Amino acid sequence: MDDNIETHTFLYFAYGSNLLKERLQLKNPSATIHCVARLKDYKLVFGNYKGLASDRWHGGVATIENSPANEVWGVVWRMNVADLASLDSQENVRLGAYSPVEVNVKTRGQELNCRTYIMNSCIYAPPSPQYLKVILMGAEQNGLPKNYQEKLRAIETNKYEGSLPVMADLERIMKRAKERANHQSDT
Repeated sequence: MDDNIETHTFLYFAYGSNLLKERLQLKNPSATIHCVARLKDYKLVFGNYKGLASDRWHGGVATIENSPANEVWGVVWRMNVADLASLDSQENVRLGAYSPVEVNVKTRGQELNCRTYIMNSCIYAPPSPQYLKVILMGAEQNGLPKNYQEKLRAIETNKYEGSLPVMADLERIMKRAKERANHQSDT
């Protein structure tokens, strides 16, 4: 049997909340960072499929659209093929909200072919502050370029102040990871 890692894994280019490792690994435990990369001639926008607001995030969510001379920075994750259905489900592919597409991203002079997702029937809407915070945390965690992080910080939100269960989950996981890291540095 061929145990070559390439045949059992795929590359996924994340540009939204899945920039944050803890967010992606909630449902996709096999994800490991491959590299930071740039997608040329696209821009990051926020909206909802057919204008249906996201219950999970209470606002617009990220997608990308063609835009010559622009670029989107993101993270390329290597994932096990077994997580493909889970990732498609998270992106509401069966519902028709997002379509999986193949894109070529650039990293350190190399080009990689990756799977990513683009929203269908996008109606623009600003993101919630919580959703934007997750994107910013992921951008920082993975060292996306400082000027790109600044651009992300400048995005207008819908100023939603309610609580979001997904944020509570993420904060709990991140707190646990931090405690583990602190405990290991004490020993």
